Amino acid sequence: MFDHVTIRVSDRQASQRFYETVLATVGVAITHDADYAEWTDFSLRAAEEPTAVTQRLHIGFAAHARPEVDAFWYAGQDLGAPDDGPPGPRPQYREDYYGAFLLDPDGNSAEAVHHGATRDAGVIDHLWLRVSDVAASAAFYATVARVAGHQLVEHSPGHVQVKGSGGSFSLVAGEPTRNAHMAFPADDDATVDAFHAVTTVAGHPSNGEPGERPVYHQGYYAAFVLDPDGNNIEMVNHNR
Repeated sequence: MFDHVTIRVSDRQASQRFYETVLATVGVAITHDADYAEWTDFSLRAAEEPTAVTQRLHIGFAAHARPEVDAFWYAGQDLGAPDDGPPGPRPQYREDYYGAFLLDPDGNSAEAVHHGATRDAGVIDHLWLRVSDVAASAAFYATVARVAGHQLVEHSPGHVQVKGSGGSFSLVAGEPTRNAHMAFPADDDATVDAFHAVTTVAGHPSNGEPGERPVYHQGYYAAFVLDPDGNNIEMVNHNR
């Protein structure tokens, strides 16, 4: 489902130290450390200004086994990260769900999770986005799903889940998540074009028209649109 997810942080050094420490416990090493820090499909950048910091996002990172979930939580506690839920079963999500939760330096919820359908590819298992209007956000992501191949599942009027071939994200009612960036993969440039066309025709603001972005690498073809709460949503084809 995710090509990559990026957060913007108020203190690059503090946030990088937190994520480098806790992600090491689930077997994920840093893969890029220059203008931004990256761990496969998760990255962080310094926010250009205080109003650009990512807030109220929940990120679930895939663990290979329950002891990694425990290690994730204890490593965060050793750093002084606030507890957001100690290691243990969460059968309300699924029968074999085992997770542990911490708050990162900007107050976002970071989780390590293991269950029978934990995502194999990439470090991110799932996201939760708090949204100001679940129906409006669900309509936006249903439009995206037309070209991305996602499936929407309504668990309740206040909770809609968007599933891909690997991973998922949920839309839940609440004070909205701000300044998050999600990028979905495409197999060709035409799918990127279609993503931009169907979302902007539906009235959602463009945040970057389809085209190559060689600043990332040659053949990086992407388009960007803002979701109803202003989060930056991308579709990208790495065509070479």
